[in-house]
Amino acid sequence: MKTTVSIRKEQFDQKGDLTRSWFFVDAEGKTLGRLSTEIAKVLQGKHKPIYTPHVDTGDYVVVVNAEKIKITGKKMTDKIYYHHTGYPGGIKSISAAALLKKNPTALVEKAVKGMMPKNKLNRQALNKLKVYVGAEHPHQNHNPQPLEI
Repeated sequence: MKTTVSIRKEQFDQKGDLTRSWFFVDAEGKTLGRLSTEIAKVLQGKHKPIYTPHVDTGDYVVVVNAEKIKITGKKMTDKIYYHHTGYPGGIKSISAAALLKKNPTALVEKAVKGMMPKNKLNRQALNKLKVYVGAEHPHQNHNPQPLEI
């Protein structure tokens, strides 16, 4: 049995059965924080008139040139990312500069994840984020529209 939700005279499935658009962002020279807030809005669907907080209405976002992102101030050396291995004493840290050198896509993904709400829809929305090093990406067949930031 399929349940539908009526929102502003549009009918769609609770699972988020919508037509989703694809957007394309070139991260070269863009500031990390400003870029990630705009990407988070599109992933959540806040740019659409049918946005509803409990339904996944977001679109796909493809980010290229992640290694050429700009970080302002002294954050390149002072910003530290932490994670825990799960073992006692297993706290690990890495600076933003080292993370950018090691895995530039992780830097953008972590920034966007921090801008997203902390709920169950977060995981679904983050699956629609595609980040790549370099100018090439495998999503040309979706005809992504440029996202102006």
